[in-house]
Amino acid sequence: MRVITGSAKGRRLKTLPGLDVRPTIEGVKEAIFSIVQFDIEDAVFLDLFAGSGQLGIEALSRGAKKAVFVDNSAESVKIIRDNLAHTKLEDRGLVVNMPNSAFLKSTNEKFDIAVLDPPYNHKLIQKSMPQLVEKMSDYGIIICEHERDTVLPETYGDFSVSKVHRHGKTTLTVYRRDNKETEE
Repeated sequence: MRVITGSAKGRRLKTLPGLDVRPTIEGVKEAIFSIVQFDIEDAVFLDLFAGSGQLGIEALSRGAKKAVFVDNSAESVKIIRDNLAHTKLEDRGLVVNMPNSAFLKSTNEKFDIAVLDPPYNHKLIQKSMPQLVEKMSDYGIIICEHERDTVLPETYGDFSVSKVHRHGKTTLTVYRRDNKETEE
């Protein structure tokens, strides 16, 4: 696993060992950043269910102003901090060790881009989205990575599905505000 492009291009990232960890594969990561390529510069990025932090680190490497990494695993938080230090991006990263629902209830931050890549088959996206939409900026983009067979609701609050991208066994569902322009 490595950073694809930007200031930390080519740097290898650590991940937790074991079968419980499912890092985003490179092709899916490229698809995520292709979706937000014109929105990433100076964005506030949320990496919810951060794992190794690779998505937030990729965002920082590509010019995001700030990335917030949320994970409830102390081991994941240590890996994220190590990866931020290794990529020399720790000055723009905030690492939070708490359950996603507690974080979403407590934060006052507004996010421009949020990526949710939770463990599969736990309905964590469906549980998180109602709180998350309240924390998004006016032009916010939410990208949910999930297993191919899961179909997410068409709307959450004033966010609607703007695109669905399929990549093998993985699907990316992209939400944008109803009153804003959608992707082509």
